[in-house]
Amino acid sequence: MDLHFTADEATAEERAAIEGCLAALSMHGNRRQYLLPVLHAIQGRIGWISRGALNHACRALEVPPAEAFGVADFYAMFQTRPQPPVAVHVCDDVGCRFKGGEALCAEMERALGPAGAGGAADRITWHRSPCLGLCERAPAALVISAGDPPRDQDLAPAAGEDLLRVAAGQAAPVADLALSVPQAGQAGLTLLRRVGQIDPTSLDAYRAAGGFLALRRAIEMGPDRVVREVIDAKLVGRGGAAFPTGQKWLGARSAPLPRYLICNADESEPGTFKDRVLMEHDPFSLIEAMTIAGFATGCERGYLYIRGEYPLATARLENAIRRCYERGYLGANVLGDGVRFDIELRRGAGAYICGEETALMNSLEGRRGEPRNKPPFPTQVGLFGQPTVINNVETMVNVLPILLAGGKAYAAIGTERSTGPKLFCVSGHVERPGVYEFPFGITLRELLAAAGGVTGRLQAILLGGAAGGFVTPEQLDIPLTFEGTRAAGASLGSAVVMPFDDTVDLRQVLRRIAQFFRDESCGQCVPCRVGTVRQEELLHRLATDQPFGSVEQELGLLKELGQAMRDASICGLGHTASSAIESALGRFPIFQDARQETR
Repeated sequence: MDLHFTADEATAEERAAIEGCLAALSMHGNRRQYLLPVLHAIQGRIGWISRGALNHACRALEVPPAEAFGVADFYAMFQTRPQPPVAVHVCDDVGCRFKGGEALCAEMERALGPAGAGGAADRITWHRSPCLGLCERAPAALVISAGDPPRDQDLAPAAGEDLLRVAAGQAAPVADLALSVPQAGQAGLTLLRRVGQIDPTSLDAYRAAGGFLALRRAIEMGPDRVVREVIDAKLVGRGGAAFPTGQKWLGARSAPLPRYLICNADESEPGTFKDRVLMEHDPFSLIEAMTIAGFATGCERGYLYIRGEYPLATARLENAIRRCYERGYLGANVLGDGVRFDIELRRGAGAYICGEETALMNSLEGRRGEPRNKPPFPTQVGLFGQPTVINNVETMVNVLPILLAGGKAYAAIGTERSTGPKLFCVSGHVERPGVYEFPFGITLRELLAAAGGVTGRLQAILLGGAAGGFVTPEQLDIPLTFEGTRAAGASLGSAVVMPFDDTVDLRQVLRRIAQFFRDESCGQCVPCRVGTVRQEELLHRLATDQPFGSVEQELGLLKELGQAMRDASICGLGHTASSAIESALGRFPIFQDARQETR
């Protein structure tokens, strides 16, 4: 390949970061796939990615520098201009904004100046951030400190004094697990039964609590029987699309070799944090479930793509993978039965779009996280052009109880079309936010009661996250199933349940959702790239009582924008960018024409 470089050279520290990263990788196949880990190494050591560092990385990976810069500039966690080595990211998304997030931003501005201020000569800067996946402990923040080694620490609930201390080098205070999992230790749990009950860093503790029994049973059954049990369980994807998992696995088994397995742990939907809790507090269960999935689908290599803003989950999973290799639960001869399965953990870098499966595959290949057209589907042409199975964390972990209890016994839990236990992400104005596990079919009213009830007078509930929809206080008896929420004109999505009391200005909620999609659109297709911008501009006009024409005309235009994005966008981001906004406007009198009110 004919590569063209600028005259910029890497510093000794940048070269050390790149070469240390490459030495630690077990490299195989196309070198470009390691671009993201190398960019993380540079960013983590220096705090930003210089042209000289990019040149050095591109020589080692045989990637054109112009393309590598396009990748680095695509992801929010990478900086391509001089930055201070310490960056404080404060969440101002809908989960934190109305629970102390704005006050925390004001504190940071008083202490450190405007958001984004500071250059290479300064030590600390701060930024407003989209959802950090810590909604149950709002307000949330993430401190990223470059160095050798780099140090990323999340804080929630975050206070200004604690943030500044962590930014100065102190350890972050440890959060109480009860704030994240109020049910921890209760009898009758399935997916959360080990959370808070065992040491998540200990393989022996995991084994003592029933770990790897499902893997042993899977190997005894054989791949075909495992897939049959998953089909009998009627397990569907827990990420929001609800595609039948067993059918996906069955389709992959008939595809040519080699095949790849991906666990989508890029949990970035605002209000969603269930996968983070599983990865932080029961990481070995995910490794076991991925190994079973790989065995059942004939995949010998798996990729665990985790959200870049999850430092504790990343550390726990790295430890779990390392321990499993040491003890023979991963590698060339799993459990001595001749089964081969390897796992590589890859960190995302701050791109909501990479939760979309084809964008995630592009990211793994060292490209911009832009979606691909479908068909072909990943089970036919996926990662590196090969058949690929993709499931998210919660879906994977559900495979363990299916194999231990049997598919038909699992299917008896929940409802006919939504089977098994389900994790719900409850945040916002409730007494006890957190991850809750219940069988499918619990009503919204019952779930909120389990969370201690709403604090204040209930105004609205956001279901399914920013890509979901709003329901009213009169709809509390909705059964929380895929079919139940659909019948109510809502969406279960990633199981976000976020109530807002009447102190919240819903106009500001809708504007923040619109800003989120405006910022997170990858920009590849015109309907989404332009539509999300125009949607946010329109809501700004309405929120500031400056409509073009009448409010009625603006709302009509908003519907047309939403329809255009649904009809013509490449992926689900554009398809759902207006869903929550349109549902709120259809159910609440949020905007009224002031001129009509004065008549």
